[in-house]
Amino acid sequence: MSIFGRPTFSSAGYAAFRPSYPVTLFNRVLAFHNAGVSSPKSGGALLDLGCGHGLIARALAPSFASVVALDPSAGMVEQARKLTSDPKITIRQGKAEDLSFLPDGSVDCVVAGQAAHWFDYSKAWPELARVVKRGGTLAFWGYKDHAIVSRPETTAIFSKFIYGEEEAGPMPNGVESMARFWELPGRDILRDSYRNINPPGTDWEAVTRIAWDPDRKTCDISSVPAEALWQRKTLKLGELEGYVRTFSAFSGWQSAYPDKKSRAEGGEGDVIDLLFDEVVAAVPEWRASDEWKEVKVDTVWGTVILMAKRL
Repeated sequence: MSIFGRPTFSSAGYAAFRPSYPVTLFNRVLAFHNAGVSSPKSGGALLDLGCGHGLIARALAPSFASVVALDPSAGMVEQARKLTSDPKITIRQGKAEDLSFLPDGSVDCVVAGQAAHWFDYSKAWPELARVVKRGGTLAFWGYKDHAIVSRPETTAIFSKFIYGEEEAGPMPNGVESMARFWELPGRDILRDSYRNINPPGTDWEAVTRIAWDPDRKTCDISSVPAEALWQRKTLKLGELEGYVRTFSAFSGWQSAYPDKKSRAEGGEGDVIDLLFDEVVAAVPEWRASDEWKEVKVDTVWGTVILMAKRL
């Protein structure tokens, strides 16, 4: 079972700290969906795979007559139902690999935000080809590793605690990094911009992939195309800390080290506390602040959008 589906994973924390999606992203997806028609398509059915707490389903519902939002995690489904009141949205527990509850050719558009790297495509592609009607569309997107704009001195610190292979064991402070707790190959598929997710040419055409990763040496975004730079947020450092705590790898780390409690829980500090100790220490003005968690930072994420049209 994925860490996101475990009872110990905080679906409420995920909903609170994960970044939302901008209107520009949804407009890009809808523009692809409506391409080639004289006026935007009205109505139709949307299928949201791996819906999480229902953010995408709620955002795109005004453009469709009906929405089915699907997630394999009971906790996510419960959270989505708490946050969703639109009667046109049906939320249910289930997987992309089994859409047997949907009739053939009943879906106009299928989307997946931050979820497509978990699917078993040997089963998902046949199901999607069956339920998406001819001329319908597919749009999968995700965001990857983050960077703080104009603060390249923090990049290596995040990398050391989150990924560094050489740190997949005790670090100098005696605490293991999150490196070995990432669920693979899913995380690698996302970090590789969905290059291994290829809509079969027998069923899909007009395949479009838009991918971007920040330059981690400079953290400069002055020349990035707007359609790629869609996941950008001004966050307080405390909010960024909350986001990092939603990582599946951190949940795995917690399970491995239940005795390592965060300072907020009255403990001596966990891997996230130590990560942000180093991040804050790397920037003199942050280090000098009595309230570093209130410091605002311009944060960007690497992104990918994969779109295709059903033949």
